[in-house]
Amino acid sequence: MDSVRPGIGETGFVQGTPASGAPLPPSDLEVLDRVAGMLHGKRAALLTGAGLSTDSGIPDYRGPSSPPRQPLKYQEFMGQPELRRRYWARNHLGWAHMRRAEPNAGHYAAAALEHAGQLTGIITQNVDRLHQGAGAKNVVDLHGRFDQIVCTDCTNTYSRAFLAMVLEELNPGFVEAVEAAGGAAVGPDADAGLDSELLISNFKVAKCPLCGGLLKPDFVFFGENVPKDRVERSFAMVDAAGILLVAGSSLTVMSGLRFVKKAAKDGKPVVIINRGTTRGDEHATVKLEAGVGESLGRLADLLAPDWRNS
Repeated sequence: MDSVRPGIGETGFVQGTPASGAPLPPSDLEVLDRVAGMLHGKRAALLTGAGLSTDSGIPDYRGPSSPPRQPLKYQEFMGQPELRRRYWARNHLGWAHMRRAEPNAGHYAAAALEHAGQLTGIITQNVDRLHQGAGAKNVVDLHGRFDQIVCTDCTNTYSRAFLAMVLEELNPGFVEAVEAAGGAAVGPDADAGLDSELLISNFKVAKCPLCGGLLKPDFVFFGENVPKDRVERSFAMVDAAGILLVAGSSLTVMSGLRFVKKAAKDGKPVVIINRGTTRGDEHATVKLEAGVGESLGRLADLLAPDWRNS
């Protein structure tokens, strides 16, 4: 890994500002200025993770302040009705929070970079659809989308808003009862930390209105494979790029790490902006530990200077 400024040692790692929304210090601005210089005459593939959406009120899975949590696995969801009931009860609460989330400055900066021709595309591990909400067009929702559900039997899809109405009819007063009991913490996949066995045991799960089959959120669970077409489209973005830019991902799962490994294998610079270490750090040309939204905003200021006025 190249050294990115004097005095930081042989690794090239930069410790940035950990506080969300805090101004970037001069040392971080120097690094981002260098990254902008690397992008002149080249386009980047942008890979984003949950760290980009924390400023929108959606918590990270593995951020420094994130509590330990064990997401439901695909095999558990499909094979255990009681766990499926628990999941939908929690998801019904999480949906109400997620649907109110709005894009933050980092999402708008990413869209501005795309509109300025600086990106081959955006690969996101998030399911929140905030990139699209900010106006980005060429986005691969690698892990799917929280605003859609699919029947695992007939494969028909429905909007999550439609399911919310069905679940409200099946479970009148459920949300109010949870709020009266103290509420529930929401996760990045629209899950919520509900532990009341009484409320969960009485929750009624909806079936597919077309065939009566099992409904599932249209995103990839742990233990489930990412659809092949999404992976191929993502690799095409990386192949077409001169640089891979990672923003807000710990790269803990292989679904994202594989793109870092591919770029490094092809001899392309890898820039990682993330609070905390990642599994891809050994492949990074530049690693910056700083606010993700602030950093993307700085890059957009340098490469798409009118974006804040659009």
